[in-house]
Amino acid sequence: MQVQISCLRKVYGKTKAVDDISFSFTSGQVFGFIGPNGAGKSTTMRVLAALEEPTSGDCYIDGISVLQYPDKAHRMVGYVPDSLPEHRDISVHEYLDFFARAYSIQGSRRRQVVEEIEEFTNLLGIREKHLNALSKGMKNRVSVARALVHDPPVLVMDEPASGLDPRARIELRELLKILAGQGKAILISSHILTELGEICNGAVFIERGRLLRAGTMDQLKEQSSHRTVLIRPLNRLDALYKYLLLQPGLDEVRLQDDLIEVDMQEDEEACCRLLTELCAAGFQILEFRPRRSDLEQIFMTVTKGDVQ
Repeated sequence: MQVQISCLRKVYGKTKAVDDISFSFTSGQVFGFIGPNGAGKSTTMRVLAALEEPTSGDCYIDGISVLQYPDKAHRMVGYVPDSLPEHRDISVHEYLDFFARAYSIQGSRRRQVVEEIEEFTNLLGIREKHLNALSKGMKNRVSVARALVHDPPVLVMDEPASGLDPRARIELRELLKILAGQGKAILISSHILTELGEICNGAVFIERGRLLRAGTMDQLKEQSSHRTVLIRPLNRLDALYKYLLLQPGLDEVRLQDDLIEVDMQEDEEACCRLLTELCAAGFQILEFRPRRSDLEQIFMTVTKGDVQ
């Protein structure tokens, strides 16, 4: 199953919340949706979940238009908002049971589905608690459970790790890996880029409503405008650091404990030339290797920090 966002635009008055963005991801993939606050991530996700109409463009799930067939989209997408609505007089179990009924899951099958979801998302211990008595992290967990009630093939998750403690974040990460392994297509936004990097097959970078870069992790790393090389000498660390500072063609040189990080715009041949030059200059190099760009590096490279 392919999820495709096609030429999507959303305008509020004079503000272009989403400005002609297109990208796609497929079943079994976890795609990170990354950008500064106000970049247009939540708006895009709400359009994909058929909760908001775009100004133009469309989203397609397995070729089905979200705009033309919102009812079908609601059944194919599980949406996790950035915050759970307040409900004072309903328990966790009653809340999940309500949505199971809304999706026409009936009788003993409904009870089985709700109990399995509560167990799967580790909610059995709080199933009788009222929603308004829960912490933000626990509310997020309930929100994830609600999105899974009807077993949708697509999950759209807006900051699901917000407010979670370290253990809960680890549990969420493992949960997403399981869901992707089951064949679900997952789009998730988060500001915790190190954790996204551990679970994502790809990412989409957006700023001021505009698409900056999108693709699988390998594609993104290949597109990175610079490469970082890690150099660990046998000795003379300070001397090597000063030597590198004087070399042309190096964007930045950083001393990090017992090694040196070098940012350079050039290709692999330039890396080979640099290593040859260092050896010819008398430096004994224990380690010389390129570091593949991670999401944080790509984010800092492609974004400017602009907000709308």
